[in-house]
Amino acid sequence: MNDALSHALEATLARYAARNPTSARLLDEAATAMPGGNTRSVLFHPPFPLAMSRGEGCRLWDEDGHAYLDALGEFTAALYGHSNAHIRAAIADALSAGLNLSSHTAREAALAREIQRRFPGMALLRFANSGTEANLLALAVAKAHTGRGKVVVFEGAYHGGVLTFGGGPSPMNVPHDFVFARYNDLGSVQALLADHGPDVAAILVEPMLGAGGTIPGDPAFLAGLRALATEHGVQLIFDEVMTSRLSFGGRQALLDIAPDLTTAGKYLGGGLSFGVFGGRAEVMARFDPRRPDALAHAGTFNNNVLTMAAGLAGLTQVLTAEALDALNRRGDALRERLNATLADQAVDMQFTGLGSLMTLHATARPVRSPADLAGTDGRAKDLVFFALLERGIFMARRGMIALSLPFGDAECDTLAAAFEDAIRTHRDVLPRR
Repeated sequence: MNDALSHALEATLARYAARNPTSARLLDEAATAMPGGNTRSVLFHPPFPLAMSRGEGCRLWDEDGHAYLDALGEFTAALYGHSNAHIRAAIADALSAGLNLSSHTAREAALAREIQRRFPGMALLRFANSGTEANLLALAVAKAHTGRGKVVVFEGAYHGGVLTFGGGPSPMNVPHDFVFARYNDLGSVQALLADHGPDVAAILVEPMLGAGGTIPGDPAFLAGLRALATEHGVQLIFDEVMTSRLSFGGRQALLDIAPDLTTAGKYLGGGLSFGVFGGRAEVMARFDPRRPDALAHAGTFNNNVLTMAAGLAGLTQVLTAEALDALNRRGDALRERLNATLADQAVDMQFTGLGSLMTLHATARPVRSPADLAGTDGRAKDLVFFALLERGIFMARRGMIALSLPFGDAECDTLAAAFEDAIRTHRDVLPRR
């Protein structure tokens, strides 16, 4: 079985390489200026990643002329799809008034109020350039506010390029004093706080692990974190960079849990570089520059006019609560269809996730933390990934799907049919139940 899986994958990779010579050439050319031709690690996969030339709605075209249904949605950032007309018009209007204005603008306050309307827990908020920056700044203010130094994080979590915990400690991580708990295991957090409580400034948690496998946090687990944080005087930080799209007010609204601080980004900037962090007024007021003891937070592009315009247009002209709820219902239904296909074909794989976010895993066993994925065969996911590319479906190699607003019922039908065909074609070499 293992040899058959390897042979099937090798054959699929050979067809992929033969179909995409331009992408291969472009990577080789890029490697003369960037290490491995890459400046964003998640996008690389052997033998080479596709080079995309354009996008429209929920479709992409690569440099070799192939068209794809975009089921990845820029790892959740492209919620509006590609080239939304309202957002394009807002960017053009902003450009006509000047690209860099060197001061405050009306748009930044308008965007802040619109985000605050969706996330009332952000009594005050500030902008940054990415979700990574937002998390770094939230940790900084949590440590400043509490006067403590330790941070509770979760094995397998990802909070940005310098806050990544998928494979244990990383040499690229910022040197905070991290202590590690197990996701969906409240007892592991209780034990850490029993040992380190007076020194813990923050608990940083995704309400659903994103890069860690779209593994939902149990409601009781997340509510338990809220109670523990309150008991120990710790700042509870919800990283909703990905999960903010699960409802008009993020997953915290769905669960009625109020964190002390929230971080977000991605689509809230209309598809441009963006991050935001905010929370309780008494914490965020420390950034008020009118205070003699104000915390500093600079950033040339924190309020750049293009992101402010794009973000405001997306939130006020495109993203209604009804549209977002409908997208998440489509995602839930699609995930059920894909899992039904795997069950019908007796393939030992599954999708986990919530709403418009899901990830394929090479096991049908319950998955409550990344540790539950230990020992699964990554080649099975690779085979499905490349088989779907052959059928015109673009998703993440790691198995992630993030639907966009233009991804309607017809597109779900197309994806489900392609997935069923891929699974039927390869079921004899995939893990069996």
